[in-house]
Amino acid sequence: MSQIGYANVEARVTSVRVSRAMGRVQAIGGGVVSVRNLSGIAVLGDLVRMDADGHSVGGEVIAIDRDTLTILPDGSIEGLGVGDRVIHMGPATLSPDASWIGRVIDPMGRPLDGAPLLPGTRPRGIDDAPPAPAQRRGLGRRLSTGFCAFNTLLPLVRGQRIGLFAGSGVGKSTLLAGLAQKVEADVIVIALVGERGRELREFIDRVLGPAGMARSVIVAATSDQSASLRRRCAPAAMAVAEHFRDAGRQVLLLTDSVTRFADAHREIALSRGEQASLGGYPPSLVTQITGLCERAGPGLDDTGDITAIFTVLVAGADMDGPVADTLRGVLDGHVVLSRAIAERGRFPAIDLLRSVSRALPYAASDQENTLIAESRRLIGAYEKAELMIQAGLYATGSDRTVDAAIAAWPKLDPFIARTETKTIQDSFVGLAKCLSRRPVVPEPAKAGASEVSD
Repeated sequence: MSQIGYANVEARVTSVRVSRAMGRVQAIGGGVVSVRNLSGIAVLGDLVRMDADGHSVGGEVIAIDRDTLTILPDGSIEGLGVGDRVIHMGPATLSPDASWIGRVIDPMGRPLDGAPLLPGTRPRGIDDAPPAPAQRRGLGRRLSTGFCAFNTLLPLVRGQRIGLFAGSGVGKSTLLAGLAQKVEADVIVIALVGERGRELREFIDRVLGPAGMARSVIVAATSDQSASLRRRCAPAAMAVAEHFRDAGRQVLLLTDSVTRFADAHREIALSRGEQASLGGYPPSLVTQITGLCERAGPGLDDTGDITAIFTVLVAGADMDGPVADTLRGVLDGHVVLSRAIAERGRFPAIDLLRSVSRALPYAASDQENTLIAESRRLIGAYEKAELMIQAGLYATGSDRTVDAAIAAWPKLDPFIARTETKTIQDSFVGLAKCLSRRPVVPEPAKAGASEVSD
């Protein structure tokens, strides 16, 4: 066994506690369990284990009063009765390790792929605070993504956090997998929150593939699992990403989806008595989402960065729902996938005019920004006049901008879907060709590219 293996085994052995505080079930009802004798020991968010005859189920402390705890179970409580013992397990922690790369785990750090898994040597809380804002670096250099749209019109830079807004069935998962395979990063951490169980293996084998899995850690909580496990999935994945960031690695974090994270939080919040507002969500949702997102981004001077992509399920392209609206305000850009574009067969179905990268204009040179602005102008002009063009009512020569848009559209639209490019420079050369400009090699990004703001 290697030295790292010995250290992991030692950490596992020393973490075993010979005694734990014990309480008793006092009442069961409304989907929660009341427990006595632990009020002076447990704190909000701690984990417990409830033992009945031949059956054990975990749970999370969601409310505390003077004499009792309110526990939200992690599974079925069939067979649990008044007086059954409840073991205090302590705070929710993870101990990530480099050996987790290529593995699939649950939010508790337990393996889901059938092979043994040793914890790392240092436990960390799943709800840790983000780095001190005054000590964090600015955003870093532009990243090659393998997608022309992200290499040029919607640049992704190191440490950036963007939202991917899409309805169901428009290619969101496929786009995420493509980014996992092609974006420049040392480690990929993927949070699958509330996914259908049958899709986990399909995502690993068919969508992500061996190349993507070889540098990835997947944290998954399927749709049939409890609200507390589903809510814990995204913070657990963030804790794994923070482990690799603190080790100096460049991390790409993909979270699918924040909407299901918000739904799980709503279940927990309503169970502990919060009132629904914000379109049915509790007021604490904003703090949960912003706290999660702020943990991603640039690290301190001696650490790596977490470049993060958070997906949001939007019903009927509603970008003003509570989850979508909160994310747009806290992230460094958003990408909207359009059902109408997907239905005409162009993937990724990016609606460029509704998408924004706040890395611009600082992440690109003056020459590149000119190409980006011209592309947006022509796409906007074409979409504004599209009904007239399709109906044959537009007369050539009526508007120079529309004429240029009609000429560029057959090249610009497929350009957004291109994935075969190898470098960012190649992508900009292709964009220049789409605009019927003389192809040029773009200049390096101007000074200050790492200082990105709103």
